[in-house]
Formats: sequence, structure tokens, C-alpha cells
Amino acid sequence: MSNETVARRYASALADVVMKIGEAETVRAELRAWGQMIAGNAELENAFANPSIAAARKQAVLEALIEKARSSKTTSNFLRVLLENGRMTDLPAVTERFESVLEERSGVISGEVISAHELDEPARLELMSNLEKLTGKSVKLNYQIDQDIIGGVITRVGSTVYDSSVRTKLKNLREQLVGA
Repeated sequence: MSNETVARRYASALADVVMKIGEAETVRAELRAWGQMIAGNAELENAFANPSIAAARKQAVLEALIEKARSSKTTSNFLRVLLENGRMTDLPAVTERFESVLEERSGVISGEVISAHELDEPARLELMSNLEKLTGKSVKLNYQIDQDIIGGVITRVGSTVYDSSVRTKLKNLREQLVGA
């Protein structure tokens, strides 16, 4: 099973629970903190990933960390399930997917905009407005600069890519001229 499939299943199940009991923001923040803690400690990350370390030892480490972090019952139980199923190393992917699921369920979708130069505020607002009309949802955009696209923008929303970059237009033109 792919890492994305695993992350999606765990994230969706957790989202079902936290939305029902109203703990979405608490669990989101706690999972981020846990992900940072594990990623920031190579020994801890390796311990959870190492199959030669007994499950009981991993469980003891996790329980000590849960007590120290004072995580909510929901987050603590979720971490126990990940550990029990050998998925602690998937925590970053699960957390990322969990945040996406929460946004989707609240009517917000994330997107990425790549442009050759920094977009000014009116251009950002127009782009966001057009994407919201297109998708019918609120859009949260992350912006990146890539001068290799020459001009225009590349926008990714979910699995859809809108590419109006000059680089792509030139590539398409070249293919048409060669094929003609």
C-alpha cells in the first residue's frame, strides 16, 4: 500500500472522529508538534522506524512522551494506533493529509501558485477570486517563485494544474512547429 493511501486512510478516520467531538484544531496542533518533535530527534525517529526494537520498548517510549507532552486523549490514542500498526514513521504524511482533509471538509482547498516574479496584491486577489469561482470553494494559496517559467503562472489546486507559463507556451509552440 502506498504511503499516500496509508496517510489518506488514517487522516480520514481521524478527521471523522475529531469533527464529531469538536477537537479538530487541538488535534491538528498536537500532531504538528509531535511531527516536529520526532523529525527534530534522529534517535527517536530511528527508534520508531527500527523493526529490531521491541514493540514494548517503543510503547514505553511513546507513553513517556505522551505523559510529558500532555497530549489530548484523542491524539494520544491516535499515536498509539499508529505505533501499534507500525506507522509512526508515516506521521508527517498523515498529519499533512489530515490538515488537507479538515480543510476540504470545511469548504477550503489548498493550492500552489508558481510565478516568475512576486505577484502584487491585486493580482493575488484576482487569481484567488477566479479559482474560488472555478472550484466553488474558498482557496488558500501558497506562492512560490521560479524564474525558469519566464512569465505567467502555474497553479495547482488539488490534482488539477493550470499552466499558463511562457515556458510551457513556448514548448507547445515548438512541438507544433516541429510536428507541422
